[in-house]
Amino acid sequence: MSGPNLRAIWAIYRFELHRFRRTLLTGLLVPVITTSLYFVVFGGAIGSRMTEIDGIPYAAFIVPGLIMMSMFTESIFNASFGIYMPKFTGTIYELLSAPVSAAETVTAYVSAAATKAFIVGIIIFATAHLFVDLPVAHPFAMIAFMILIAVSFCLFGFILGIWAQSFEQLQVIPLLLIMPMTFLGGAFYSIHMLAEPWRTITLFNPIVYLISGFRWTFFGKGDVGIGFSIAFIAAMLVLCLAVVGWVFRTGYRLKK
Repeated sequence: MSGPNLRAIWAIYRFELHRFRRTLLTGLLVPVITTSLYFVVFGGAIGSRMTEIDGIPYAAFIVPGLIMMSMFTESIFNASFGIYMPKFTGTIYELLSAPVSAAETVTAYVSAAATKAFIVGIIIFATAHLFVDLPVAHPFAMIAFMILIAVSFCLFGFILGIWAQSFEQLQVIPLLLIMPMTFLGGAFYSIHMLAEPWRTITLFNPIVYLISGFRWTFFGKGDVGIGFSIAFIAAMLVLCLAVVGWVFRTGYRLKK
């Protein structure tokens, strides 16, 4: 039994990263500017009135949320656009007829998109250090969390790219679903600050568990237990893998 086609995986991976390098300046500059603006608005204006949350300086408290918010968007956009373009141009049929398995195709596209999202996350993390003293209680857990988030949301973006039939549909879920859920998921505040029943309602927002878990890696505390956060990420990863497997088995919006 032959092993995975590493040459094919590497070729697709390099191709996708080359597309990222063509817009490298914009891709790196935008997160820096956006993060700086968030610190000016939230860290400066709001932070001057709300100095601490759970004993954590407000400017430091919002950093995990900023990183997660950008990684959610980058992961979904990069992965969805990466697989949508071959569909749009018709080259998807060449890929499907090539001696490359579904697992190898997904691995290449998702790995490339996750790499881009991870780089953006690290850039925001480094930019945050220019504004605030940022401790990291569990550095290895932080890196692992970023990788899992990037891979999970890239898989979600991959599914979105296959489902979408227009560029407008590519933007519907990130803009109308993920972004509002992130703002309402404790990115800039603790859900414990909310009165009932809103606090309980917020717990039905899955983004809460992701941001809370990532914040735990920084400060050793979060809005929900770290076990719940890890369980949710694992469940999301398994669900996305199952959907991707179903897509390739059935040819949903791939073979017409």
